[in-house]
Amino acid sequence: MKKPLLKTLPNGVRVLIISEPAAPTATVLVLVGTGSNYENDSERGLSHFLEHMYFKGTTTMPTSKIIMERLDKIGALSNAFTANEYTGYYAKGAPKHVPTFIDILSDIYRNATFPEHEIEKEKGVIIEEINMYEDMPQYKVGEVLLQLMYGNQPAGLPTIGTKESVRAFKRKDFISYKKKHYHARNTIVVVAGGVPMSEAYRHVIRAFGTLDTARPASKKKVLVQKKSPSLSVVTRSIDQAHLAIGFHAFRAGHRATAAAALLVTLLGRGMSSRLFQVLREEMGAAYYVGAAQESFSDHGVVEITAGVDRVRINEVLARIATLLHELTTTLVTPKELAKAREYALGSARLGLESSDEVAGFYGVQLLVKGSYKTLAAIAREYRAVTPADIRRVARTLFTARNTHIAIVGPCTRREVTVHSFVSL
Repeated sequence: MKKPLLKTLPNGVRVLIISEPAAPTATVLVLVGTGSNYENDSERGLSHFLEHMYFKGTTTMPTSKIIMERLDKIGALSNAFTANEYTGYYAKGAPKHVPTFIDILSDIYRNATFPEHEIEKEKGVIIEEINMYEDMPQYKVGEVLLQLMYGNQPAGLPTIGTKESVRAFKRKDFISYKKKHYHARNTIVVVAGGVPMSEAYRHVIRAFGTLDTARPASKKKVLVQKKSPSLSVVTRSIDQAHLAIGFHAFRAGHRATAAAALLVTLLGRGMSSRLFQVLREEMGAAYYVGAAQESFSDHGVVEITAGVDRVRINEVLARIATLLHELTTTLVTPKELAKAREYALGSARLGLESSDEVAGFYGVQLLVKGSYKTLAAIAREYRAVTPADIRRVARTLFTARNTHIAIVGPCTRREVTVHSFVSL
């Protein structure tokens, strides 16, 4: 892979091109710096709804069928996604079709019409999407955890919004939100895969070089409140209790991010991780168990998840607390740290085997942090992490007042005890 090309057009659009001449596919990804964390009370779920509406017709392609047929006939894959701090639109396929991808995504970005009849139809689609997530306890417990950790600010609310908010949106709301956030200085165009840099850059300039340069709206800073430890239980008549334990962690770009990533890896990524070995192999108490880290522009989260039998919830919580306490008191061995490092880097390499993953890897970093790191640079940071760094980060994260526990399952709050976390 050649060194990525990063340029800013005169209107403020950032262009990032990652050329891999031998790659069999290419992806064009348009990222906009807005998501659910940018919404006010009357806009809950609007970022996500707007993402859906961008594919419902433009002034030059009046219907979603025309848009999809134009992509289908060249064998392309296209989709979109909405997160807390960004929204993305992409098309992926044969490298020779990159100019077409750029044209279609540019047309969607510029000329979406948001037909009222399509808005009304799509309300039903999104409400069914909400219903789908409500029926998925592994997903629902994550929502419960974020509500517990952040309350009623945007970071604690579902990206998709509520049924009530979705039903209330009018066409004027979409137009107003687009005017607030969809501007050149808030947009990154990423091209990744088997395309020459100069050719891709020329096409992006042609399609995005004249976007509006108005200043996009900003978001409120996420407020972090730490309690001693907090618990939320949602009782459901299901067979398994789904557990999520969250800890406020580091924002993207923080100097401790690399150590936190390796801490999370040795704790709960892979079948030889501590959580997997204890909860599944030793105790036989869970089928799925793991840990993850997510970093945003001004905050971060480390999360432990597991699905367990309701009668073993307190036993499992006690063992997890013991594992966390050990990480705050005892240095990990160089061998275990090396294993975590190689697992993390190996997973990252595997995740970058396709052009759409490459585009997202670089583009999201650039949007959230204002810069990006290559995998080689991340590897250097990982190799600099010491056992003492791991323990120091564990001591920062795993404290009683920073522990937040959410459970969705066939149990009540009275049945759950968090005493084991008080001593962290």
